[in-house]
This record gives sequence, C-alpha cells and structure tokens, in this order.
Amino acid sequence: MPEMRNGAWYIISIAAQKADVHEQTLRHYERLGLITPARKGESPHSPRLYSDRDIDRVLHIRSLMRDLGVNLAGVEAILRMKDRMEQMQDEMAREMEALQAQHANEMRRLKEIIERLQRSPGSITPDTIHSPEAGSLPDLS
Repeated sequence: MPEMRNGAWYIISIAAQKADVHEQTLRHYERLGLITPARKGESPHSPRLYSDRDIDRVLHIRSLMRDLGVNLAGVEAILRMKDRMEQMQDEMAREMEALQAQHANEMRRLKEIIERLQRSPGSITPDTIHSPEAGSLPDLS
C-alpha cells in the first residue's frame, strides 16, 4: 500500500481521464499488481486514490503495449525490473552519500592532524602520531 504523501491525488474517474483509459482498466491493472493506488481508509471498499506517479505508470504501461506490442505478462516483468532498478539506484545514492560523509570526516581528521603537526614540528614522535587525539594514521611502510 503506497504511503499518502503531499501532492495531487485523484479519484478513479479523474485518474482514468488523465491516463486516457477506462476505470475498469485501472481496476484490472490493480488486480494484476501493475499499479497500487492508495486507499482513503482501511476498508478494501474505500475509494482508490491515484497519484501523478500512478498515472505516469499507467501511461508507461499503455506505451509498452501500444508502441512496442508487449503483452501484460511482459509489462509486469518490465515494471518489476524497472522498480528493482529504481530501488537499487536509491540504495546506491544512499551509499554514495554515506561514503562522501565518511570521506569528508576523514579529510577533516587528517587536516587536524596536519595542523597539529605543523604547529609543533619538534615534538613529533611515533607516540604523538598514534595518540588517541591524533587518531590512528595508516601504516605507510
């Protein structure tokens, strides 16, 4: 069940109009699991609410069928792969953000070590380099 977020939501008649399909087509796509409209309420008889994303998905389904001659089983496979790719892209973006944050933290830590070493060049010993304040430096040998 999709989460209701901000943005436009349409009842089935308006969504069907926007996607240029019959309401029964939307119901059929829902039964097949190709689209998952939100429901206003907990009951299965609550009105379906379609987002702009749902409508775009219906337009994509129609394009696959009409322009490329893909049947509904093929559409289902294509959409499943597309959804998985989007999920993987989201995961990769989150991982990239985490790595960038880790890199920024490491760069700050190394700059602090360099500044500390530049302020007191005569007091550099292996103990000060590996002190808890300095953090551990990679072994360059």
